[in-house]
Amino acid sequence: MEGNFDTGSLGFTQIKAKEIIDEVSKVVVGQYALIEQMVVVILSGGHILVEGVPGLAKTLAAKVIAKTIKADFKRVQFTPDLMPADITGTKVYDAKSGEFYLRKGPLFTNIFLADEINRTPPKTQAALLESMEERAITIDGETHMLGEPFVVVATQNPVEYEGTYPLPEAQLDRFMMKLTVDYMPQKFENMMLDKFKIGFSSSQIDKANINAVCNFDDIKRCREEILKVEVNDGIINYITSIVRATRNSPSLVLGASPRASISILLAAKTLAAMQGRNFVIPEDIKDITVPVLRHRVILKPEASIDGLKSDDVLRSILGKVEVPR
Repeated sequence: MEGNFDTGSLGFTQIKAKEIIDEVSKVVVGQYALIEQMVVVILSGGHILVEGVPGLAKTLAAKVIAKTIKADFKRVQFTPDLMPADITGTKVYDAKSGEFYLRKGPLFTNIFLADEINRTPPKTQAALLESMEERAITIDGETHMLGEPFVVVATQNPVEYEGTYPLPEAQLDRFMMKLTVDYMPQKFENMMLDKFKIGFSSSQIDKANINAVCNFDDIKRCREEILKVEVNDGIINYITSIVRATRNSPSLVLGASPRASISILLAAKTLAAMQGRNFVIPEDIKDITVPVLRHRVILKPEASIDGLKSDDVLRSILGKVEVPR
């Protein structure tokens, strides 16, 4: 993200992305990669699955990004007793008028945070599918279109699996990227404590000195510019070769779907635009392939026993697939 801004047609996307990342980094320290990848997904029009132990600023990052892009933000803690209507809304009878009216649920928003999504039963998890794919919600046979931008940010804890409901592959495939968050280096943890030492509180984010540097008109302009990013035949073949290699890997039970190929393409175009280029290069594909594919593949049991992780297999595939010249 560093360097001189491109003064060409894609300069606006580069500048706006940098402004968002810089603004969020004022509050969320030590998680630059997480912030950058979240911006890639938002500008691409996708959804985000974030995995990490509690306390790593997953919720804070989503909340602050919403503030920087002037977006409405809703958070729901997913629990075993959460019902679909609790997030989509329901029709309520008005005794005075004698008619039913729609009481909208929290899913009617711009950025929806599904906190610990794997703690709620499949029926409620599935209530997100239509909104994620169609940008719409159907209640009592009536379809309601959602506003733009619309992004689902779902979090899950990789440690506590007791009493959880793992997301099915069909729903995992709807997330453009799965981002894994790890502990920050000590120098950034020191910086975080310095902020709290002088009175910062993540629960009072509305009072924080965060500027709205982008609105939906800006996002639409960015997306129009991203559409113009060129992808040559060699890059297209590189993407499909990587995805097809996951389907033939001896370490994987399930390879990536064609939707994964589309996600790699869209994310790579966005990353190129964010770096001020109007063309995709192989390095863009390498940078986004692991977060785009890690949740779409399933390891064979023997590979897990050997200590392999999906990231290891994907990096191995990237090392073997021929890079276009």
